[in-house]
Amino acid sequence: MPDYKNWKVERDEHGIAWCHLDKADSKVNLLAGEVLDELYELMDELQQDLPQAIIIVSDKKDSFIFGADIQEFTTLDSPEKSQAFLDRGHKVMNKVAAMPCATISMVHGMCLGGGTELSLACDYIIASDDNKTRIGLPEIKLGIHPGYGGTVRSIKRMGPLAAMNIMLTGRALPARTAKKLGLVDECVPLRQLKNAAIHFALNAPQPRQLKWTKRILNNGLLRPLVASQMRKQVARKAKAEHYPAPYALIDLWQRYGGNPERMLREEAISVARLATTDTAHNLVRVFFLQEALKREGKQLRYKPAHVHVIGAGVMGGDIASWCAIQGYTVTVQDTDTGRLAQMVKRAQQSFGKKYKRDRRAIRHANDRLIPDHKGNGVASADIVIEAIFENLEAKQSLYRDIEPRMKPDAILATNTSSIMLEDLCTCLAKPERLVGLHFFNPVAMMPLVEVIHGESTDPTVMQQALAFTQGIGKLPLPTKSSPGFLVNRILMPYLLEAVTMLGEGVQAELIDKAATDFGMPMGPIELADTVGLDVCRSVADILSKALGTDLPANLDKMVDDGKLGKKSGSGFYQYKNGKPVKQKIGDKSQLQTAQDRMIMRLLNESLTCYRKKIVASDELIDAGVIFGTGFAPFRGGPIHHIRESGVDNQRKLLESLQVKYGDRFRPDAGWKKL
Repeated sequence: MPDYKNWKVERDEHGIAWCHLDKADSKVNLLAGEVLDELYELMDELQQDLPQAIIIVSDKKDSFIFGADIQEFTTLDSPEKSQAFLDRGHKVMNKVAAMPCATISMVHGMCLGGGTELSLACDYIIASDDNKTRIGLPEIKLGIHPGYGGTVRSIKRMGPLAAMNIMLTGRALPARTAKKLGLVDECVPLRQLKNAAIHFALNAPQPRQLKWTKRILNNGLLRPLVASQMRKQVARKAKAEHYPAPYALIDLWQRYGGNPERMLREEAISVARLATTDTAHNLVRVFFLQEALKREGKQLRYKPAHVHVIGAGVMGGDIASWCAIQGYTVTVQDTDTGRLAQMVKRAQQSFGKKYKRDRRAIRHANDRLIPDHKGNGVASADIVIEAIFENLEAKQSLYRDIEPRMKPDAILATNTSSIMLEDLCTCLAKPERLVGLHFFNPVAMMPLVEVIHGESTDPTVMQQALAFTQGIGKLPLPTKSSPGFLVNRILMPYLLEAVTMLGEGVQAELIDKAATDFGMPMGPIELADTVGLDVCRSVADILSKALGTDLPANLDKMVDDGKLGKKSGSGFYQYKNGKPVKQKIGDKSQLQTAQDRMIMRLLNESLTCYRKKIVASDELIDAGVIFGTGFAPFRGGPIHHIRESGVDNQRKLLESLQVKYGDRFRPDAGWKKL
């Protein structure tokens, strides 16, 4: 057996060949081209001297295979290159699937994409039930679908409903869930994983047969009906013109699900075509933007033990429960015991969603979350997060009270959404310990946290705050203190333009449709109602004073009338059972104009932030707006969208809007920098 760069083969006393993957010069295993080529050669060698069984195992700590090498994916700039890339993967997986001895994938840790497809090519998948083990097919998030045989083999294992659901959502499943769905054959504690793999290798039990109720859905008469329902489900979240991959996957199964060999061939053709689309290229770009944000928190090791949150309202309570879920001891301070009780009640819902029926985990999370009416936790906390209402005087009064009681090296973090740190820190003896941690609502769902540094912030404190943010599973965006910071500053002109149009008599439903047609996850009118019109006015008021812009009169009136949006049951929309009551759109002739007015204000403000270096690079602007607002990911971010659409074309459009609607559309000097 020759020496391989990334693989090592050992034969044990049972005649089992253990194929160890340890990708050279990488912290994780990726199915890069050379890894696949070596695997094909390795299988060829083993076929010449056939072992009792083959077990594929990872030598990386707490991870199996993270999938294909996404860097290689970026080189696929033509259908020919894409097809060759996919054909090589198919060749290797088909080789593994055709081995005449039993093949076992022994999974511990993350097993995603190509790693799952390699496992599916094996006869058996044995997984540890460790919390670190997750198995999934997330290719849809990159604008493609599984392309190494995963579509056919997952359906064969689980049936079309479960398999298509996993592929269409891109979810990574815990091992126990994967076992229930039939994706893995056995799920055991880590200490028993090796023995379980050996048992399957030596006994080669008969594969489980799918129940007829699952098999029948693959019938040629039923596939069109089931596929139609799948398209309707997908259409609720993604338009075909924006995200073609899920629709291509459904079409693939509908047309060829009854012929596995043909479906395998067509799968490679489908992915080769998708891989060259703008959507795929931009979603891969978004993937790398996300990875860049993850690295922001890794320059310094910082492991606080105790987090103290002040303010048990929705934001403060949700920040506290999120930190408790991440394993931190959290005390929550509020003078209102009723709010503390509501905070605990909401936390139970969060714990239930996270841990499902794991009562032990829920109990431990509850033990870590401690209501603290008197605020005694301030004295022992490593980081204090202030999450009270958006008022400078109120925040400063609180800081004067708590700073003398804080540990000398504790961090004071504010969740302010718009007040500059330079204004907040004037009352502090140690202004260098103040940072901003701006979470977005809802905390559990929004991945981004703006980590804000003021002129006085100690660089080490800033690095600690970035590390803490990364440690609680969020994406840290280092941001300079300025009015509205990055995300709210860019988002607010977009929202205000929508509210202005509403005041001009443009239908709310049309405004929202114009935004969702562009690719926004929610229309701005519904978004304003969801955030709360009082919150919108507060942030907009602070920004308008700082930036010299005007507030729409109708926003003031709505708040003064107590119509605060979803939380009050009435805002720009009326709400029934928590959902907006919407009317049919009448005249659609203003759709494009409405879209241009909103999006161009967002793009113009993005270039203002670019010029003023609110964050360190245009890539970070794109990342912040995508992960902080949901800005159409398939467009790659606002700055990238400007470049892709043509800087001159976009600027001319902005200038035409300035002539028609006024100086709020005046192109920022940042356009010249592009």
